[in-house]
Amino acid sequence: MALNLIKSSHDVVVFDQSKDALVAAQTGGAKVATSLREVAEGSDAVISMLPAGQHVIEVYKGQDGLFASLSTDTILIDCSTIDVQTARAISSEAKNLRLDMVDAPVSGGVAGAEAGTLTFMVGGEKSVVEQATPVLQAMGKNIIHVGVSGSGQAAKVCNNMLLGISMI
Repeated sequence: MALNLIKSSHDVVVFDQSKDALVAAQTGGAKVATSLREVAEGSDAVISMLPAGQHVIEVYKGQDGLFASLSTDTILIDCSTIDVQTARAISSEAKNLRLDMVDAPVSGGVAGAEAGTLTFMVGGEKSVVEQATPVLQAMGKNIIHVGVSGSGQAAKVCNNMLLGISMI
């Protein structure tokens, strides 16, 4: 996803626990940050994609988390697949801090990420989704606004359930 942003002429700063992921992104043209604060500095958009809700909470609200250092001009796009309640809580806190945020989990897997053909199921206010759309279009083909904050996560759960049923 980061490489597709770079290909679309976005300046990309990455931060990850995985050294391999950082090396791959840096090799592709990304700048590597040493902290979340460094990611936040001067960013027009911050995209997160984390394994679970607890990680999203820590990255945004934790000590030295993103909420502590973001400008109100920065749009937040969480592409994690997490529970609806956490997505809504983080979005509500962002709104209280006058930050714009959407939840935008993806479908399409590694192949879709590499090819830039992901589908984003986006929850959030329509005006914020419209702001996020150009960034999402650099990584995917289908950007679908599915409703208010948390709705992206609800749509992703339904998508996964239907996929599981069809595989059975």
